[in-house]
Amino acid sequence: MPAQGFRPVPTALGKAGGSAPAGGLQAALTATRAESGRTLLELCDEQPLLVVFLRHFGCTFCRQAIDDVAQVKDELAARGIRPVFIHVGTPERAKPYFDYYGLSDVERVSDPEALLYRSPGFDLDRTHPLSHFLLPSAWKGWFSGAIFRHGFGVVLREDAYQMPGAFFLKDRRIERAFRCKRISDRPDYLGLCTARTG
Repeated sequence: MPAQGFRPVPTALGKAGGSAPAGGLQAALTATRAESGRTLLELCDEQPLLVVFLRHFGCTFCRQAIDDVAQVKDELAARGIRPVFIHVGTPERAKPYFDYYGLSDVERVSDPEALLYRSPGFDLDRTHPLSHFLLPSAWKGWFSGAIFRHGFGVVLREDAYQMPGAFFLKDRRIERAFRCKRISDRPDYLGLCTARTG
């Protein structure tokens, strides 16, 4: 069962009438281009975004996250919400996973240096990968079926320390955020996009 632990994070992205500090979130979104060539700010101006930050592709829970979004992609589309994935692999490394889960045409960003992960507003944690082997929640996640459905692999020039998360962006604001504390945390992606703030 996906976790519900998201919270409202009204972070302004500096639309007309507001401003963002130099080097802040707006600058990061402007500087970040998806594989389609469009910036994240352009995508955000078109429609609300579900921005999903992944761990490395050798991680069972990274693959589970892609599948979880694939399962709700039609409902996201019906609500006018575009999913965007950020990952620390190369485009070539990422493509087979998105193809496998039926998300070949999804917008995605290769961020091997994890710059966007650490950008203001996102601020995702880094933890030692071996520390997760000591957590009962990780073992429970693996053996509740994730490892059998999604397998596991090796880290190929990716950042195994980087933690994942998910963010709902609308009208140039981060409306809600889910920052994973454990690698097995599963956001409720639809809930993240549709829960009321306040």
